[in-house]
Amino acid sequence: MNNLFLPSDLELMEAQTNVLFNHNDVGLMTTINEPGAKSAPRFFIGITKQGHVVRYHETLDEDIKNELARFVENAPWLDAPNRVNMADMIRILSQEKPVDQVYMGPAYVFPDMRGRSTQAIKITQMNIELLEPYFSDFVDDVTHGQPVFAVVQNQAVVSLCCSARSSSTAAEASLHTAPDFRGRAYGMEVTAAWAAEIQNQGRLALYSTAWNNFASQAVAKKLNLKQYGMDLNFS
Repeated sequence: MNNLFLPSDLELMEAQTNVLFNHNDVGLMTTINEPGAKSAPRFFIGITKQGHVVRYHETLDEDIKNELARFVENAPWLDAPNRVNMADMIRILSQEKPVDQVYMGPAYVFPDMRGRSTQAIKITQMNIELLEPYFSDFVDDVTHGQPVFAVVQNQAVVSLCCSARSSSTAAEASLHTAPDFRGRAYGMEVTAAWAAEIQNQGRLALYSTAWNNFASQAVAKKLNLKQYGMDLNFS
């Protein structure tokens, strides 16, 4: 179970950034990498112990971009990431227009999940009706979010993991469990099955969440996921 090669933390952050967002030909963010093509955030920074990955939206004012770049260059990302003042970044961005939303949370990578026993089954167009009782809103994900794995109870999907966003080298998990079925470790079952399939395809299995999503972080801890960095973005 230890023979899965994992890139460095900084390389993992680069891979995740390319999974999260679409970019134009000069490396500026355009849209979120998922169906619907919503606009990417105005500014993203992925912080690791080995360095950081920075991305700007293609519409961001050039002067704002330059000021953010100077701030990032002088901030104590490696030595004291918790001391970095988000208020400064918000102040810089607000010179153009107010910041509507800030997202911050840990980014994880799965260890080798191949060969791990799980009760999860794969969801395809052949058994898509199993989603109806609790996850009728996720029917489109069976098409766009493959691979999709689920725990089924009484002919109904009660926990589901699919690919929230994907690239040729990595995919990020999206986990959902019906409220009445939480606390039964079903989330661990489906995410482990999903990650094993991604790894069998020769891709990196990634997982990220917000700092205030304690249930999601608990799943990461129970699965022994490795935190390689922290995502921070401003819209």
